[in-house]
Amino acid sequence: MTSVLGVGSISSITLSNRSPHRHRSPAVRASPSFFSHHDNKIFGRRKLTVKAAETDANEVKAGAPEKAPASSDAGGSSFNQLLGIKGAAQETNKWKIRLQLTKPVTWPPLVWGVVCGAAASGNFHWNIEDVSKAIVCMMMSGPCLTGYTQTLNDWYDREIDAINEPYRPIPSGAISEGEVITQIWLLLLGGLGLAGLLDVWAGHKSPVIFYLAVGGSLLSYIYSAPPLKLKQNGWIGNFALGASYISLPWWAGQALFGTLNPDIIVLTLLYSIAGLGIAIVNDFKSIEGDRAMGLQSLPVAFGIDTAKWICVGAIDITQLSVAGYLLGADKPFYALALLGLILPQVYFQFQYFLKDPVKNDVKYQASAQPFLILGLLVTALAISH
Repeated sequence: MTSVLGVGSISSITLSNRSPHRHRSPAVRASPSFFSHHDNKIFGRRKLTVKAAETDANEVKAGAPEKAPASSDAGGSSFNQLLGIKGAAQETNKWKIRLQLTKPVTWPPLVWGVVCGAAASGNFHWNIEDVSKAIVCMMMSGPCLTGYTQTLNDWYDREIDAINEPYRPIPSGAISEGEVITQIWLLLLGGLGLAGLLDVWAGHKSPVIFYLAVGGSLLSYIYSAPPLKLKQNGWIGNFALGASYISLPWWAGQALFGTLNPDIIVLTLLYSIAGLGIAIVNDFKSIEGDRAMGLQSLPVAFGIDTAKWICVGAIDITQLSVAGYLLGADKPFYALALLGLILPQVYFQFQYFLKDPVKNDVKYQASAQPFLILGLLVTALAISH
């Protein structure tokens, strides 16, 4: 994540010489933060201290496939590889592997967030200059800084991926450690450079977009990297992920064409709770590896049945709250439009996700998420008027 904008002290990323037969994970401790209620066992009284057990490479091999799951359509597997999603074909072309690490399938929500921010500003015009600015902002948020986030996340998840998906580029050895580190740096610096360019282009006295990029990059780093590693805590990590995918690109788009104000910040952070729910969807496929490495994702902490209801509740209640806000702001038609986009999401939740969140996660997201992102645009248009 993922995040959209981000800096962080990548100098702490170092190459390690590891024994090919044995992996040891450092102790994972819930770190104190503003959301520290989860530093203790969820809704319990004992302090949670989790230490990942030493994992023998042979044991990992016994529990995980050596190769990517075969696809009935060879072309489909290659397509999955380019998008960076599960079921990808094995690839030897370094540029395709580099693209896979950036997970292009995760870029569209960030690009859409920029669109929503530009729409909410009320100052975007369909001319060459504004369209060019928007495209550069999308490049910053998507390929550069989301690519940085995803590559960084894969680097720090290499031991978990050795359990869940050992055929992924880093644990399989398809790309070297040095090449991964170089990619992280290039994407980060490229994203920050574009952020600075946008501030100059927009004539900002204060480099607000650059500040957003730095803050988002730092959030990306502490999400994936120890000692904080926010993703080890299901609540904090998923909310950080939701904010990165919804709030940060929206703020960047709005700051590029207009100004940020407290109402926008609060509303988008509220929408980030729906992003938390979306992030939980992705946790179901990694339950075994998360449990083995001591990561307290919500499906691990609460179990599949409870976590799936937390997930849909976060998504639906958030959107209903936003619809209520729009109705209270005397924008009934936008509120009704948003309600109309929530209904199909609820249908697909019962049709796919609630029946089997592990098996149907991709099918559910492909069916329901287009309606959620359209709801974001409806909200942005409501704000612009």
